[in-house]
This record gives sequence, structure tokens and C-alpha cells, in this order.
Amino acid sequence: MSQSEIQFTFDDKTISALSGQSVGAALLAANQRSLRKTRFNKDKRGIFCGIGVCFDCLVVVDGITNQRACIIEAKPGMKVQTQDGSNA
Repeated sequence: MSQSEIQFTFDDKTISALSGQSVGAALLAANQRSLRKTRFNKDKRGIFCGIGVCFDCLVVVDGITNQRACIIEAKPGMKVQTQDGSNA
């Protein structure tokens, strides 16, 4: 079975992903390491556990905050944004 390539945006940058791949995996493959900023110090966070246990990879997906990039499947045309703190 071959996987097809899809595209979505992250902070207005086009990202390619394989069908079935998580947003987090596609962003790592695109060398995008910073996915959110902490609430108070604005420290950058990215993929840590990669299995949905921690909350370091929170992003905004199609306007919905607090989505874990490591477990959200990438879909064509989806708009993903850096999350700033606990709200976007």
C-alpha cells in the first residue's frame, strides 16, 4: 500500500505529510521544532513524549486550541498554528 502526500499549513508555511501521519511527525520531518510557547515565560516547547501523554506539543488546529500535535492526524488543507500559552 502506498501512502499519498498531503499538505497543510503551519503558521502560514506549507508542510507536506504522508496520509496517516500525525501533525507532530510531519512537523518534525519539516524540521519544525517549536510548536508552542509557555504561558508566562514564553519558552518554546515541541514534541517531548510523542504519544499524547504530555502537553508540550499543543497547537491550534483549525481554530481549536489545545490540540496535541503528536496524536492529531494531518489532513489536507488543515490550518495549524503555534499556540501561545494555554490559549491561542
